[in-house]
Amino acid sequence: MNAPAKQSFLQRKLPIGSVGYYVFLALIAVLFLGPLGGVTAAYMNYALGFFVGGQVLAGILGSTVTYFYGPEGRHGANYMQTMAASVASMAAMGVLIQAMVWLGMPMPSTTTLVVYFLCIGMFGVGVGMLYTPILVDKLKLTYPSGLAVANILRALTDARLLKRSVATLGGGLGVGITLSVLIHKLQGWLENAGPKEKEAPAFSLLSWAGTFSAVTFGGGMIVGARVAVSAILVGGIGVLITPWLITNKFIGPQDPFRKIGFIFALGTILGAAIIDLGLLAFDAIKKIRAARAAAPEATTEQPTKVGRLIVWVIFWGIALTIVATQMLNVPIGWVLLAIALAFVFQMINGISQGITDQNPISSAFVVTVLLMGLLGLRDPLIGLMGGSILLVSCTVGVDMQQDRSTGWRLGSDRSIQFRYQMLGIVSGAVVAVIMTRVFLEGFPVLNENLHAHPELRETAAKGWQSAMTYKFVGVLNTLSEDQSKTLKVMGLGVIVGLIIEVARKLIFKNKAYLAWKEKTPVNKAVDFTLDALIIASPYASSFGGFVDFESSVWWGIGGIVTSVIGSIRSAGEPAGAVKKKEPPPAAGAEAGEPLPEDMSGTSLVGGGLIAGDSLFALYLGISGLIARGAVGKIFGF
Repeated sequence: MNAPAKQSFLQRKLPIGSVGYYVFLALIAVLFLGPLGGVTAAYMNYALGFFVGGQVLAGILGSTVTYFYGPEGRHGANYMQTMAASVASMAAMGVLIQAMVWLGMPMPSTTTLVVYFLCIGMFGVGVGMLYTPILVDKLKLTYPSGLAVANILRALTDARLLKRSVATLGGGLGVGITLSVLIHKLQGWLENAGPKEKEAPAFSLLSWAGTFSAVTFGGGMIVGARVAVSAILVGGIGVLITPWLITNKFIGPQDPFRKIGFIFALGTILGAAIIDLGLLAFDAIKKIRAARAAAPEATTEQPTKVGRLIVWVIFWGIALTIVATQMLNVPIGWVLLAIALAFVFQMINGISQGITDQNPISSAFVVTVLLMGLLGLRDPLIGLMGGSILLVSCTVGVDMQQDRSTGWRLGSDRSIQFRYQMLGIVSGAVVAVIMTRVFLEGFPVLNENLHAHPELRETAAKGWQSAMTYKFVGVLNTLSEDQSKTLKVMGLGVIVGLIIEVARKLIFKNKAYLAWKEKTPVNKAVDFTLDALIIASPYASSFGGFVDFESSVWWGIGGIVTSVIGSIRSAGEPAGAVKKKEPPPAAGAEAGEPLPEDMSGTSLVGGGLIAGDSLFALYLGISGLIARGAVGKIFGF
């Protein structure tokens, strides 16, 4: 008879299923993992204009705690990453507050903003959960990121892999902080350099080095060259045609290319989305028919309590309407329109995330604003508040669907997972407002409307692209301006996006082409050139239209570094050798299941660089607040 396995200290003191166990997980998520993901997501949006979800970071760090519970600990790690990712997603929504500042909107109190974000978040996760029986249970959409996180949590029951992953992530974080400190000192020296230093030949090289951003470089490392290098091409084209755009009065003498480039880039995304959503609808119809024809699978998971969810959604929809109309003075008609569109876009974006791993939240915001404009809205502030409902609800609602796909693969309890996401929304609403006030008060340039004052990009605003805020404010401004030029440029972008996406589908889905590209190294190089440059995906290349050229370059270089390292590793393997999976599959992982790209060394280093850069920026912001005695402004007093 086998002796019982020796239990760890945590297993003895906080056994799985006990109240203390669930409270312990919640405290780790809300006090550590959530704020870490939150500051990273918020900083990425201010520095660049997009953010990376915190699932992988939270999953790895959370697994260091639940590892001591053995394979069953993966459920606890899943609950923690669900909660922490919700905090991070909500913190990233602070760009909406920045947009309010750019538009000159009187800033609501901290309490009002927290309550508003809380109502949208609770409404959004309710709608997202309401759709999970269709998208996750019946259609069984892939949700690639959800699959990756499930693989990570299963694999991290292996002590060697967990140790290596934490070490790699921590090393990247340390490098990120170090580089950020050095670049900060270099930028200070460049600003204070005298005439003689500025005339030196090395000054230009140092000036270029001063544009380096760990968050931009790290983001490029995560996505790789196929996604990143197209931004360099688009940004370079923008630099070349800027004089022509100025001469033809598309932009002003001091305006950057992105003043009009972001409109074209949005158009290309919408054009590609038209093709993709049409194919998604066709694919979804096939899956629905297959699901109806298939015999129901036996499952031990509790069914979704739809009745309670409907009550939940109705309650928070009413609360959201009351807050928006009574506390923020938004006319009820526009609020109800935004709520109705949230139901539509959560289904569309959920299908998109489930099949392509893309959640087009910006497109949901832009389409909502344009639709409101067509219906007669001319007030940018009302458009912002209405678009906010779409942005936040689609972010957290689709996250809910993705997290449920992870939970479904791991066998985690959906009711418990929903409660952790709910707690994440509560914490995230507070973190979003406080984190935003820290950055806006700590870095006053973030309060400046870069859309209206482009000259700041060469001075105070260096390193702060705020691309998401930039495009939101740019689209909102069209409500009160002549829209003819904007619509023409966007229409051209839609046509280009349609053409490119059709070409990509015809070429890259062709079986003969797929076989041809693998035959020789030259064929592979041609495939890379087509995929990354000539007919690059509009979702990737549009980045070059949203940010300045320097950011596009560092973004692309980060992707190139990742791809070069990957190529070197592949070249080092003997011809015909079976690719090693290092380490072997962990307990609980399916046989032969590969580790996701999210756990590659370069991806983890890139994530660490982003986290390190964001922590250093948070340090600068808080230290600046303390020095100016402005801490009270964060809380509205």
